Amino acid sequence: MKLVLLFGPQAVGKMTVGQELEKMTELKLFHNHMSIDLVAPFFSYGTEEGKRLVNLIRFELFEAVARSNQEGMIFTFVWAMDMKEDWDYVDRICKIFEKEGSEIYFVELEADMDVRLERNLTENRLRCKSTKRDTAFTERDIRVSLEKHRLNSIPGEITRENYMHLNNEKFSPEETAKIIKDTFAL
Repeated sequence: MKLVLLFGPQAVGKMTVGQELEKMTELKLFHNHMSIDLVAPFFSYGTEEGKRLVNLIRFELFEAVARSNQEGMIFTFVWAMDMKEDWDYVDRICKIFEKEGSEIYFVELEADMDVRLERNLTENRLRCKSTKRDTAFTERDIRVSLEKHRLNSIPGEITRENYMHLNNEKFSPEETAKIIKDTFAL
């Protein structure tokens, strides 16, 4: 069993790279908006109940996949590196898979703001993430979250064995996925 944690700021390309990595491997993609967009018609992710339901869905799925005979999964998310709660969240995910003997791979993507603002408008993003279709809101959210949080690690901060940090500005999603696949022999 393998778990690829694919993280970075909003609109860096996590889902699209995950889609390509899914095509190249036996790993199934679980991008974070699959749970957020399921709950959103009932409760905003910004509410206590919305977060509770999203996390309930995610952690039940993590548990089920970790216990299964599947090859593994790719999970995408935004990790606020300056928030202890986010570090605890990642540790909780890892413990679920580690107790089942899974290999965990940390893949951090990074791109400049201009690139991310362009990617915020891509057809694939808007088609796959219903809560991202208000692009004026999402652009503000991208800018504000960068002011409030540190969304990429600093050198040496992530000490996991299977870790890579990749600036994917100049790579296509296919090229980025191939780099990940080849680096970790997935």
